Order: sequence, then C-alpha cells, then structure tokens
Amino acid sequence: MPTARNRDVSLYYEADGDGPTVVFINDVGYGAWLWGWHYDAVAGPYETVVWDLRGTGRSDAPAGPYDVGTLAADLEAVLADHGVGSAHLVGAGLGGMIALEYAHQYSRARSLTLYCTAGSGDAIDRDALDALALDAPSSLDGAFSPAFREHDPDLMEQIAGWRADEDATGAARDAQANAMTTFDASPLYEITQPAEVYYGLDDPVVPPEAAQSLSADLPRGTAEAVEGRHCCFVEHAPAVTDRLVALLDEQTE
Repeated sequence: MPTARNRDVSLYYEADGDGPTVVFINDVGYGAWLWGWHYDAVAGPYETVVWDLRGTGRSDAPAGPYDVGTLAADLEAVLADHGVGSAHLVGAGLGGMIALEYAHQYSRARSLTLYCTAGSGDAIDRDALDALALDAPSSLDGAFSPAFREHDPDLMEQIAGWRADEDATGAARDAQANAMTTFDASPLYEITQPAEVYYGLDDPVVPPEAAQSLSADLPRGTAEAVEGRHCCFVEHAPAVTDRLVALLDEQTE
C-alpha cells in the first residue's frame, strides 16, 4: 500500500475508485474505519483517499507537539505523492480543521464538507474530547447517542474492535488532541470554496453554536443540524452521504 513522506514522517494512505478525488480526513484518535459508511457510498464515480494522520494506524507516530499546519502539510504530501491535482475534502473534528487550513495554504481543495468542526480550538470542550479516547471508560458515550448505541449493540462491538486495531492512543493521541484545541483558523473569509458544515445537536465536544459560527464566517458556507453527538455523521450516514454526493455532483458538473 502507498506511503507518502513529509520530511522524515511516513504517512500511510489508501485510494480506490475513479473520477474526481475525495479525501477523508480523520478526527482526533480515530482510524480510517470512521469513513467506512461514506467510503462505500462515494467510491466508484469518485476516487476516494483515506489516510492515517501522523500518530495513527500505519503512519509514523513522531513525538509531539503536533499542530494543524503540520497535519495540513502531511495532507499535501499525500496528495502530491498520489498525483492528485484537485480534491474535495471531507473532514471531521480535527480533520475539519485540517481541511480549513489546507484550503487556506494550498491550491488543491475544490470543496469542503466539515463534520462537527469549529474554527477555533477555544470552542472545544477538552474534557469531552478526552472522554472519547480509546482507553476512556465510556469512550463511545460522547460519540453516539444512547438510542443509536442501544439499537445495534453488535455494531458497537464491531466499532470497539476497529478502534482497538486502528485508533491512536497515548502520547500520539494527546498530540492530536492538543493540535485540535490550540487551532486558530486563518482568516475564514479567504476560504472561498463551497463549504458545508454539519453539527451534532448533542455534540459534547464541539458546541452547535461554534459550528454555526464557522459556517457564517465562510463566504460560501452552509450549516446543517444533525441529530446525535460527535459522530452524528456516522449515526445518520445514509442522509449525510446523500448530501455529500449531491455536493460532489454539483461541483463536478
């Protein structure tokens, strides 16, 4: 499988499908399993790229600190290595912040789809973020609503297994969390790509008003509320991916 390099850091990624490129960018700690629902819906008419942030999965885990600017440079290394001329960026939480920084600093971004993302780390509830860590006692409570967890306990067990195999832990996960909470977006009015912001109505990590503010500050931003918590985009993946595909189709007509 391919790897890219940003200086001395090796970054693992996977690509599938044909057509315009859609890149999925992970949240703090999460492995590429996070995008399984979206990946299957998009791959085919579009090329999909998923990559492990530094500190996660099969990418290197250098000592921190990490910052969003460095993670955006990692994304640039992945896209350059894969020969991508332009890409639609889909990010969650920290991944959304990376997408914002990337769109400001580099020239390949065509559109942004941002899940549970804020324009400033000051808006993030660090205690709630840390409660999502793999080794936290109730790590799925803040990610998924009680109704979703109770409806499909087998899926929750699967997710726990995927997390054990792929998620970042320890110092690397802390470095990613610090990158999220210390982020301060570049001037948002300079990000002129179409940007759709989705936020969980019960997200304990990113308050709805922070996501709404982000959308309002983006020149072509729209905001959409989703029932659920920090991983509301997984809970309601069919509806969310339908909207994502509609945006992609609109931008590639």
